[in-house]
Amino acid sequence: MAGKLACIAVHAALTTFLLIATSVISNNTTPIPADKSQLNTWFQNNVKPLSQRKTTLDLALVAAEEGPPKVIRVSKNGGDFKTVSDAIKSIPTGNSKRVIVHIGPGVYIEKIRIERNQPFVTLFGSPNSMPTLTYDGTALKYGTVDSASLVVESNYFTAANLIIENTELYVLGDAGLTVITAQAREFDSEDYGYSFAHCRVTGTGNGTYLGRAWRSRPKVVFAYTTMSSVVNPAGWSDNFHPEFDSTVFFGEYMCSGPGSNLAGRAKFTKHMNDAQVQPFVSLGFIQGSSWLLPPPNV
Repeated sequence: MAGKLACIAVHAALTTFLLIATSVISNNTTPIPADKSQLNTWFQNNVKPLSQRKTTLDLALVAAEEGPPKVIRVSKNGGDFKTVSDAIKSIPTGNSKRVIVHIGPGVYIEKIRIERNQPFVTLFGSPNSMPTLTYDGTALKYGTVDSASLVVESNYFTAANLIIENTELYVLGDAGLTVITAQAREFDSEDYGYSFAHCRVTGTGNGTYLGRAWRSRPKVVFAYTTMSSVVNPAGWSDNFHPEFDSTVFFGEYMCSGPGSNLAGRAKFTKHMNDAQVQPFVSLGFIQGSSWLLPPPNV
């Protein structure tokens, strides 16, 4: 069985978004702007604070956000902890209040996991000196699910002003594949997927797929994304299961760069129009009106 190594980076314009809500009814359909320079304005216009959201947010979240949050400081030069992992481990199971892990500048080489019973955690870096969370985990060593540098299983998690990367991408296949996503949706009733907007796909080498069909019905969309020549011209892989070709949902919308050329894309690629992409670039995709809040002021 062959395999290959590559270094891939997906740079995302990290936004948490929330629509104006002065009543119980909120609008989940307003899309993010196509112009990246308008993201901050869109964010400020649509993301409103807790004081204006109490009637539409989940009750557990409202209770968790009441009062000042607990702030844990991580710094290479001191702070409460020197590693993010140790800071996370200090959060008690069953936590019921917002905990902000403030991460100082620098590169943190560690494998980070936030357990299912650690809700209401925020990872927060400085926008002017964003920390990098990185690890060289591979699917060969950890398995596909656990190869991520950051694994989050808990509810009400948020993050802002971070660079999260994996310095090695190793995916086994009959011919060897390097891929950015491996989404495991298997049934039509499973209402989830991956949506990437205003990202940059860069790296070394070439032939990297945007995604592979880990299961029969993956749902992945890239919108407004700049793709370098590291992307395989085919874009997507059915993971050597041609029977998946009729059930996968691999979509692209208004992407740019040499890796975004749709001419050589796999036949099952969705070349999306305005109406088709709208659910993937709006708040409704993540049911955000019930739980997303602006980043904290720390």
